[in-house]
Amino acid sequence: EGDIRGVEVSQGEIPASLRGTFYRVGADPAWPPFVDRDFYFNADGMVAMFRFENGYVDFRSRYVRTPRFLAERAARRSLFGAYRNPYTDDPSVTGISRGLANTNVYWHAGRLLASKEDSAPIQIDPDTLETVGEWTWAGDLASQTATAHPKIDPRTGELVFFGYAAKGETTPDIAYYEADRDGRIMHEAWFQAPYSSMIHDWAVTEHFVVFPIIPLTSDLERLKAGGPYYVWDGSKDVYLGVVPRRGSDVRWYRGTNRFASHIMNAFDDGRYVHIDTPVGENSAFPWFPDITGAPFDPDKTKGYLSRWTIDTMGETDGFTQRRLTNCSGEFPRTDDRWATRGYRFGVINLTDVPGQTPADGMPGFRWLASIDLATQAMKRRFAGDDSTVQEAIFVPPRPDAPHGDGYVMQLVDRHALARTDLLILDARQVDGQPVATVKIPIRMPGGLHGNWVTAEQLARRAA
Repeated sequence: EGDIRGVEVSQGEIPASLRGTFYRVGADPAWPPFVDRDFYFNADGMVAMFRFENGYVDFRSRYVRTPRFLAERAARRSLFGAYRNPYTDDPSVTGISRGLANTNVYWHAGRLLASKEDSAPIQIDPDTLETVGEWTWAGDLASQTATAHPKIDPRTGELVFFGYAAKGETTPDIAYYEADRDGRIMHEAWFQAPYSSMIHDWAVTEHFVVFPIIPLTSDLERLKAGGPYYVWDGSKDVYLGVVPRRGSDVRWYRGTNRFASHIMNAFDDGRYVHIDTPVGENSAFPWFPDITGAPFDPDKTKGYLSRWTIDTMGETDGFTQRRLTNCSGEFPRTDDRWATRGYRFGVINLTDVPGQTPADGMPGFRWLASIDLATQAMKRRFAGDDSTVQEAIFVPPRPDAPHGDGYVMQLVDRHALARTDLLILDARQVDGQPVATVKIPIRMPGGLHGNWVTAEQLARRAA
């Protein structure tokens, strides 16, 4: 945790149009793990903010004071066991929420919410980062969980979200919600998936929502035996559950086994739904084993940005897939003003660039790419042999800026120097000189997701 007023701008100048705050969250363990062979996703949420005002940048970071964090702080040690496995916890924490709020932080209806998909989000003060408390939409959230990847409809301001394992860990139940621009839940529908699995991200368009069922499967008896929450089951098909917006009837489309995690964007024309996502042959998570005991194969985990297309009026239950790039990557993003509708530009972190040899021993992403989906043109930026990049976000210079104009913000970890830079890039020239570089004099923990909140939005915060 810390505060830095006036972080050094080591190169360039902060654009005057940048008025707002970049929030991001990641996992940062406050205590040594309670169990052996623990992994990154099972650690306390640390929210960080970069406030831009009058050409200056101020930094602040705070742990999210979840019930879990407070229980362990009082005990001065870890008490919670393996990832999403309450059967491995210390008996003293039975009944306490295991949520970590370490995956995404987003703004809706005047509230800043830190989230992880196994629990309700936690409201955070947008200025101090102090924890306000659990947010359950004024008590209307019936699901035991809420996704860390909600979507905001830019036309209406509605928050579209869901919970999986909604009736408890490993259950196949899904709860689908829509909340209006004021944060009131206006729609709720429940249904069951073909099998219990990780639904980390999903797709939302103007007329449909789509739930990807990927064969990272969960099983209660395995949990009780102390096993991992998820295993990769290559014998199972992938399903895409399509529900009309504000509807309750789900139609399942089926395809052969494959892996996908994050969605760049999705859109529809009333009949065909298009979903852009990196797709690989196998799970990208080495800490979730193969059900057959097969060893982890990094080559099979490479995800190539692809487009799934579903014919919602067709008679077949299949869907098509078309590759959009020849580079593998993850953490795709687009300008959120174009969420749910047809778009042209996106960014993605790359794991593999044809013709480039990666440096030995440097895990993670070392490349950022911008993609023009209309021309297939790609511009790439290399972070350096001793550096890796975190998720990038789009920041428009003004609300009415054309699609593609604006800035891309990205944290770059400088491992040899034990610090992190925040790069501000021209969205149309990510391969060029940064507009500005903010030199953070500390090594920030690896983040997962974050978002930009304008000064105007912050002025309309909820009471």
